[in-house]
Amino acid sequence: MAQPVLQSRAVTRILPGETPVTLVRDITLDIEAGEFVVIMGPSGSGKSSLLYLLGLLDRPTSGCVLLDGVDTARLSEDALAAARLSQLGFVFQFHFLLLEFTALENVMLPMRRLGALPAPAQRERAAMLLADLGLAAHSHKRPSQLSGGQRQRVAIARALANDPKVILTDEPTGALDSKSSDVVRGILRDLSHSQQRAIIAVTHDHHFAEAADRQVTLIDGAWSTEASRLRA
Repeated sequence: MAQPVLQSRAVTRILPGETPVTLVRDITLDIEAGEFVVIMGPSGSGKSSLLYLLGLLDRPTSGCVLLDGVDTARLSEDALAAARLSQLGFVFQFHFLLLEFTALENVMLPMRRLGALPAPAQRERAAMLLADLGLAAHSHKRPSQLSGGQRQRVAIARALANDPKVILTDEPTGALDSKSSDVVRGILRDLSHSQQRAIIAVTHDHHFAEAADRQVTLIDGAWSTEASRLRA
């Protein structure tokens, strides 16, 4: 059986202080390649905190996160940053595109940082990703010239720039209308099932969650129920 692409083992995150705050408590989770997993729960339940831990944006107080079997707790800050850049992609509620850059230039940014491809190949790949997401005619527009749904598709293309194994999304449809939300949901599901990428999404949207293979629910930083597998 193939090793899960992303794993957490008894992960706990506590904010220190006079009154320590437990954000995430004893979370164990396996994510397979090609699996679309949704994390749900009320506000303040620890969903985003868990996503940041899984995405190596924060370190656990105890426990560990394994990426392709590698214990990331043993990595230096530079090695963590390199793993995030080369193996993980991120899509947030607000696109965080650079307003002074075109859609194409925004998608090229992670490739420039990684430096694995020459500039012409970066441009070619960015154009291909935008075309795959129906944005070929908009590649030279700046974010202010795009609709909310189009900006989020550019953000997805940027997340795919370095061909990551895992994409982590935090409320990816939270700022979109229902039609754009359905488009983004379909894109993420296709990326999971057709391209064998692991997709991990935090959401409040039950309609969005219906597209997932599995839903897990957090309450006060801990699992409220066992993960339930849905029909693909």
